[in-house]
Amino acid sequence: MIVTGPTDSLLDVAGLQVGHWQRLDPEVTVGTPEVPGTGAATGCTVVLADPSAVASVDVRGGGPGTRETDLLDPSHSVQRVDAILLTGGSAYGLAAADGVMHHLEKNGRGIPMGAPGAVVPIVPGAVIFDLPVGQWSVRPTADSGCSAAQSASAEHLARGSVGAGTAARAGALKGGVGSASVRITDGPAAGVTVAALMVANPVGSVFDPVTGMLWGLDAARAEELGLSAPSASDLAAARALTDKGTVLNTTIGVVATDAPLSKAACRRVAVAGHDGLGRAIRPAHSPLDGDTIFALATGTAEPAEGSATASIPAFPDELPVLAAVCDAAAVVVERAIVDAILSATAVADIPTYRDVLPSVFGR
Repeated sequence: MIVTGPTDSLLDVAGLQVGHWQRLDPEVTVGTPEVPGTGAATGCTVVLADPSAVASVDVRGGGPGTRETDLLDPSHSVQRVDAILLTGGSAYGLAAADGVMHHLEKNGRGIPMGAPGAVVPIVPGAVIFDLPVGQWSVRPTADSGCSAAQSASAEHLARGSVGAGTAARAGALKGGVGSASVRITDGPAAGVTVAALMVANPVGSVFDPVTGMLWGLDAARAEELGLSAPSASDLAAARALTDKGTVLNTTIGVVATDAPLSKAACRRVAVAGHDGLGRAIRPAHSPLDGDTIFALATGTAEPAEGSATASIPAFPDELPVLAAVCDAAAVVVERAIVDAILSATAVADIPTYRDVLPSVFGR
């Protein structure tokens, strides 16, 4: 059984902080092949782990933009990371990771290299394609990454059209940053927290054109959030948007847990997270998406007694806990994508789900 975490966000995993940087001008337009966009709309989001966290990654999209993901292969030597960068700006935005590294180096964070102050921070990252929103030439830089890292907080996590989600789109709708968390209450993983932070910017649709409800919402969750079926007129308006999406998008994010997991286990958690992505976005993992999920394990929780698999020598002791965490990973990714869509605010005349289907919210 799982229950929603205290803040229903990535911050429910102790040791993690999240910071955003964004630039959003008052007058922003979406560019076309014939007419460039105007104004600026982009940003980046940084997840800091203090102390460092065991990490891995699973890349499913056919067009990813990433940094240091090879390092996270379970067969490779480095086990832990200091931060994860999620950024706009397509491949240009990966420059923001340099700023995160500079911030960490200044604070003595990273792999010690012997000499005083000599450290190498480990900062993997992934990008979304948001360049057509606003001026093509405005994207996150090293200074942007440094600012996001400096602003990181364990107390508050802004959601919606902020950070890496500033110019995110979800098909024809506005995307953004969303988060969710659950606490496992029984079984070998009792007491373990699992959470996700996702930047929803998919090619695929996030809502069912037949019902108008978000793909990632079952009836129980919709009732919990106070959402109901839309009116016929709202549903017709939503259906009219289904063919007006984009083709060069992606959804990226982080799944984290306080369970003490190995790097190989983190890879399996990242894989499971994509199940949640597939539930909330249809289609997912397209040839032009760059869908990427990082997994972090801080190891600050103690699994329940009797969780080992000593009676099955071929299996690792962490397997029962890992199985429960993987189940929860799919749930929090799905919920975080829903949260991103519900939290988004309009940018550059890209409508939000709330704008198109107000009757779902009783308006």
